Amino acid sequence: MAEAALLAGPSIRRLRRREGLTQAAMAARLAISPSYLNLLERNQRPLSARLLVQLAEQFDFDPRSLRQDEAVGGIDGLRRRLADERFADLVIDRDEVAEWLAAAPHAALAFARLYDAGGGGRGEGPAPASDPMDLARREIERWRNHFADLDHAAEELADELRLSNAEIGAALAERLRQRHQLSVRILPVDVMPDALRRLDLHARQLQLSEQLDQSSRNFQVAVQLAMLEQREAIAALADGAGFADRAAWRLFRRHLAGYFAAALLMPYGRFLRACEGTGYDLPLLQRRFNVGFEQLAHRLTTLQRVGQRGLPFFMARIDRAGQFSKRYAGASGTTLLESGASCPLWNAHRAFEQAGRFCLQSLDFTDPTGQASQWFTLARTVEGNGALGGDGAQFVVVLGLESALAGQLAQSRGISLAGNQAVEVGAGCALCHRADCLQRSLPPRGAALEFDERTRGLTPFAFAG
Repeated sequence: MAEAALLAGPSIRRLRRREGLTQAAMAARLAISPSYLNLLERNQRPLSARLLVQLAEQFDFDPRSLRQDEAVGGIDGLRRRLADERFADLVIDRDEVAEWLAAAPHAALAFARLYDAGGGGRGEGPAPASDPMDLARREIERWRNHFADLDHAAEELADELRLSNAEIGAALAERLRQRHQLSVRILPVDVMPDALRRLDLHARQLQLSEQLDQSSRNFQVAVQLAMLEQREAIAALADGAGFADRAAWRLFRRHLAGYFAAALLMPYGRFLRACEGTGYDLPLLQRRFNVGFEQLAHRLTTLQRVGQRGLPFFMARIDRAGQFSKRYAGASGTTLLESGASCPLWNAHRAFEQAGRFCLQSLDFTDPTGQASQWFTLARTVEGNGALGGDGAQFVVVLGLESALAGQLAQSRGISLAGNQAVEVGAGCALCHRADCLQRSLPPRGAALEFDERTRGLTPFAFAG
């Protein structure tokens, strides 16, 4: 699919004014007509590669300044911020956001910075600006959870390991032994009661708990290789985020190490071919690459290599209280995960009652701005940290995809994806303005409540739309 045309009107206009040039004078320097320059400045024509080179040669111009949209996460990044309940009455649609970003990218960036500095909106009120998890997640979303350099490095290493040993666990352990003089040792839970992985440099061992299943052991060894062999690349990405909060820096760095580990276990080219060849058959992909469901779900949100893109999934992890402990929109553009609460009509919560089985659902989601979108979601329980049995933590991992694309999934066969069959859900009661929902627990924030003492409706709250 062709990349979107580069509209750079505001940047060209700012450059011309900085240089003190009229449109005629600048057009002469660029060897184009003043009328054509006028069209460029009004975003009526895209910037060609030839003109981009001319601007760089004729003026002190950095082409990277044209990509202000990346700093805010593009149109979808702005839409996620505008989904905040404080803007719900404005009903700002996608086209308006696109026009704003094209016409005034610096103003959009200023808004995004101000919004992010305030912690953004959550269903339970604004998150503090110092919340390290929120800061790290926003940086991940800015990259759309795709880090091309780490992906390429992991793919090269995976090909090298495959030549040495077809069994990935043995190949990872051998790499650790030969390159870093570290052996892998599995220790009983009574020896490692409070840890799953520990690097003991004195004993030259990477120690893993016996609680981990085989796929989780492989992942932990791959994470250790990431921290040893990709330390500089990971640190550069983390430093580039410009975190003032050291905890956010460490969380982002940990995410990048896990990203490399997943890319090593599921190398991009081989993994994408397997996805497309199997119709993204999730259990089959788990067996083929010997990974857990949560590892697989993470990886599916990252397939955004230019010219070789996979389906744009989002992924979330939910606990029994309905709280999100992980949420990655990836390239999906969804605002379904932005609220601090989730809709009880979303059957992801019911997956706890059906451990190990997929809960499938077609959703018609209305965000706090009134924008509707259709999604297909798959939810399944996972044990915390890949531990074997016991009474450990349990979560539900959810994968989601636009309904228009979900027909490509093996798991969607036999499920109606028609819009009139979808379950209507919102962003949690406090942000949802659907008046006829029998499951409503709270009135929407900011809504004027209405009372009729002579009538008791089906729902406990009546309010002005």
